[in-house]
Amino acid sequence: MRQNRRAMWGLGLLLMIGLASWASGWFVPAESKIYKLAPGVYFRKAQTEPEFTGCNQGWVVFRDFVLVIDANFPDQATNVIAEIRKITDKPIRYVFDTHYHGDHADGNMRYTEQGAIAVASERSGPLFETKGLEGFQKSQKEKPDEYGALTYKKPALYFPRKLIIDDGEMRVELLYFGHAHTAGDAVAWLPRQRILFSGDACVNGAFNYTGDSDTESWITVLNAMEELDPKVIAAGHGEVAGIELIATQRKYFVELRAAIKKMGDGGKTLQQIKQTIDLPFYEEWTGVDVKTREENIEHVYGELFGK
Repeated sequence: MRQNRRAMWGLGLLLMIGLASWASGWFVPAESKIYKLAPGVYFRKAQTEPEFTGCNQGWVVFRDFVLVIDANFPDQATNVIAEIRKITDKPIRYVFDTHYHGDHADGNMRYTEQGAIAVASERSGPLFETKGLEGFQKSQKEKPDEYGALTYKKPALYFPRKLIIDDGEMRVELLYFGHAHTAGDAVAWLPRQRILFSGDACVNGAFNYTGDSDTESWITVLNAMEELDPKVIAAGHGEVAGIELIATQRKYFVELRAAIKKMGDGGKTLQQIKQTIDLPFYEEWTGVDVKTREENIEHVYGELFGK
């Protein structure tokens, strides 16, 4: 019965989003756009084509301060701060990094310059200290105009599994469910509005990067996210959606793992799998053939066969 209610709600949400999106031009991929998901809750969908500008972001306006969800790249962080200032002059007190990747966290210093505290899950700490710093230093060489004079700013506040920010009017729960896209992925959950900012633990389209992932554990994390029963998924990349996006994201990993396991057990080599694997639903969802996601195929093959 609960699943039927979810399905009906999801369909209704899709219809509302679809009509609003068609009217507003939301589905133009070459633009970054900002949407008000609820009073005081904002979602910025990042431009992905023809230029990738980083992750989607969000911010929540509390009574006396603002929480930003995902710092993005430094230049994008500057743009977001300007957008927030169009809405409110309340201080930005927190910037929450859903994980360590540069397109989600390299702009931290832009917020700490404003007096904010950068926050992340405890499990992401070692990744900021190593891969995060290495990626930032690489960007300093490759993008000196944006990164050259900047100092890497890792989170100053880590939480083990849950951190609640609640002022009596607005409540955001920062939650860690386990190893998904990275070992330290966390999400921002607004229980009153039933809005979930999922970071890259759930994306909408061909944006999955598995290099830091554990896809078996990732499926379990998606199950835990679904148990929250969110009404809106503000994904780390791609369009906003309803709860059905979690099932779609999970289906990709379940079917990808099953297909690779079956072919590998049947004697096919990794190269043969990459050439012949077929998941029709994936192309319907993302617009690209699953074969083009070679890195993901290689990663899952390694997980299953240790090669």
